[in-house]
Amino acid sequence: MSERYVGMVSVRKRGVITLPAELRRRLRLDEEGTRLEIFEREDGVVELRPSVVIPADQAWFWSARWQTMEFEADSDVEAGRVDRANTFGELIEILDDRE
Repeated sequence: MSERYVGMVSVRKRGVITLPAELRRRLRLDEEGTRLEIFEREDGVVELRPSVVIPADQAWFWSARWQTMEFEADSDVEAGRVDRANTFGELIEILDDRE
């Protein structure tokens, strides 16, 4: 495994450390309440791993398949590949025109 970030952090009072801003942004650790798992390995290395707590009833949204579909939908919206309807009738007309 290649190392992507190498740097130093200081341990302050009560064991507080600050992760470098560039690392927090890249790993999306910026939000308050972000959790990290800590592992102490037998060789003395301490690892911090991002931990995402997802409620069971929302797990479907975070599946690889659903995230792929979300990305595709966002791309379509950004590229203007969408139709908008203000009423149910307009929606039916749009769908009928596609046939």
